[in-house]
Amino acid sequence: MSHWNIAAAQYGGLHQTVDDHVTHHLRFIAEAARQRCDLLVFPELSLTGSGAPTLPPPPDDAQLEPLLNAAHLHQITVIAGLPLEQNGQRQKGLVLFSPARHRILRYPQGRGASLVPGDKHLSILDTHPDSPNLDPRATLVTSCQSVGDNRWRQSISNLQRFAHKYAIAVLMANACGGSALWDEKGQLVVRADKGELLVTGTLGGEGWQGDIIPLG
Repeated sequence: MSHWNIAAAQYGGLHQTVDDHVTHHLRFIAEAARQRCDLLVFPELSLTGSGAPTLPPPPDDAQLEPLLNAAHLHQITVIAGLPLEQNGQRQKGLVLFSPARHRILRYPQGRGASLVPGDKHLSILDTHPDSPNLDPRATLVTSCQSVGDNRWRQSISNLQRFAHKYAIAVLMANACGGSALWDEKGQLVVRADKGELLVTGTLGGEGWQGDIIPLG
């Protein structure tokens, strides 16, 4: 792949229903498609909201089908955040909508996910800091977050060190602002301020180039 276009959705939707979150996600997907993105990453628990003291029930596949349809229509891979339920326990998770698949894939959130351009699945990073289970073929690690200023500062420090240590680009989508992209040397490529927008990155012959796209 000569170019790989990616984006983090700085999405802070405060909706009460999954259907409203899905509709809002579709606006971001349409804008990412206009920017010719191959991958769009949403923040933590983006499909249900992250402000509740307990995790809500996971959405079912029928509620999420419009997002899978949009992934197929625009030929864009989408990662969003939602709760998972396993063995009667709820945990934070990720959902993958791939234009190459006809079903939705769900994963535990872990420390993030690693991706290989064109692959049809995610590899979830282990929570152990010294053995992240990083796919050696991966070109990018994604981190879905919903953190305020204090935790955000710690997160960006950790992600920058991770990018440098493992020589891999890192894309963070944060609901509260400050979404960012680091290259494989741990150098900051682009970082947003506040507001609903896309943080985009393009990998080409000269490395990563970034931009900020306000949501129209």
